[in-house]
Amino acid sequence: MKPQTDRRDFLKGTALAGVGFWVAGGVSPALSKSPNEKLNFAGIGVGGKGSSDIDQAANYGNVVAICDIDDNTLNAKSNQKEKDGTQRFSKAKLYNDFRKMLEEMGNQIDAVTVSTPDHTHAVAAMMAIKMKKHVYCQKPLTHTVHEARALREAARQYKVCTQMGNQGTAEDGLRRAVEIIQEGVIGPVREVHVWTNRPIWPQGAEGILKVGPAREAALAALHGRPVSNGGKRPTPPKHVHWDLFLGPSPNRPYDPIYHPFAWRGWWDFGTGALGDMACHTANMAFMALRLGSPTSVVAESGEINPETFPMWGRITFDFPARGDMPPLKFIWYEGIRDAKRVLPPDALQAKVLKRGEKLSDSGSMLVGDKGILFSPNDYGSQYKLLPEKDFADYKGPEPTLPRNGKGDDGMKGEWVRAIRENKPDIAMSNFDYAALLTETILLGNVAMRAGKPVQIDKKDKNRLGRKLDWDGENMQVTNAPEAMAFIKPQYRNGWEL
Repeated sequence: MKPQTDRRDFLKGTALAGVGFWVAGGVSPALSKSPNEKLNFAGIGVGGKGSSDIDQAANYGNVVAICDIDDNTLNAKSNQKEKDGTQRFSKAKLYNDFRKMLEEMGNQIDAVTVSTPDHTHAVAAMMAIKMKKHVYCQKPLTHTVHEARALREAARQYKVCTQMGNQGTAEDGLRRAVEIIQEGVIGPVREVHVWTNRPIWPQGAEGILKVGPAREAALAALHGRPVSNGGKRPTPPKHVHWDLFLGPSPNRPYDPIYHPFAWRGWWDFGTGALGDMACHTANMAFMALRLGSPTSVVAESGEINPETFPMWGRITFDFPARGDMPPLKFIWYEGIRDAKRVLPPDALQAKVLKRGEKLSDSGSMLVGDKGILFSPNDYGSQYKLLPEKDFADYKGPEPTLPRNGKGDDGMKGEWVRAIRENKPDIAMSNFDYAALLTETILLGNVAMRAGKPVQIDKKDKNRLGRKLDWDGENMQVTNAPEAMAFIKPQYRNGWEL
């Protein structure tokens, strides 16, 4: 196996080299301790994925504080038992507001995990970074394109070690697929197709009609009568700190549909199917093909409303040539249209599926001049080279990337090793890489929302938006200035980056 430094070599001459896999100079004040001394972690958001994130961080040090806007979630985590019956986080202080936690305990914390709803990822991560705390943040890294760029720049400025939680990055299969594609065995790749079974939560009309005030407004409009203001509005249960849930997003009344899961389908809180899954499913292709910023993006989708993501979408990103790699189209598929899943073309599916076989719930296809790499897997860690007969004797290249093979826990392990060795690039999904991936992915959501549509089918209101031309270096949509409102939205007072 080649040494760790080869990972930087494989990025040389690519778009990623411009954003830098770098080595920080100087040790963070939080880490002026002996190599054998344990790190002190704090967990921001400890329900769902946040629960396992802080559990895994605890394998590498002490958990000194945990934070969640839901008292039930917070107390359940605080009372979690070890196998011997002891309370695992008995010494951790409890908080509802991460801002207060960091202000009060900053000098006791070395690193944080951020596993909140998408809209608070950036504000929590940024506050920690500015205090020179190392950050592990769940995917997608941020809620908006601007936030991703801001976190990447801040991580460099404050010389902290970072990692985004797209855990497929730690899988040996993904790293092997990257090496295979970069060896050129399937030839120049000109198309990438990535699909998902999301959304699996209410959005579109389904979501809106489950919210009382929105449902009342829709019915009033349907029957031509004024909206009643006398209806009952749900109030937040005592264990949910609603204002803290809202964070930087505009104020709105509480409704049980948002918390703890379906926030994903709402523009103010989530990033939809694309944000939920593409940092997983597009990760292998993005890394293998040395993708950077696209030159343009265009979205076809179901009806767009101001509250939720649409019921389906097909988004096409155009990427320029990269070194000896040709220009490329990346096409994303999500949701259900006319009672059928939105998926890659049947003719392409026929090239990778056996007779009677159905396409996986999510996956990717990298289409080269000499063959196809087909992954029926969220992470790109399982794959086939097709046609099989053409690759029957293929052995693959010598490894150029380090092996991990420990999945989610392995992501934490590489992050901690990066911290201890003061080498941010050891964490392969550090913010230099992860922020560029996130920026690109979230441009798809901008394309769904921005500008007037070129065409709307009056029958089913399917929307083909205009193509947005993207200047990645200057972070500008050059042909639709109004799109910038979705690149960099406003924040509520007290929640700015």
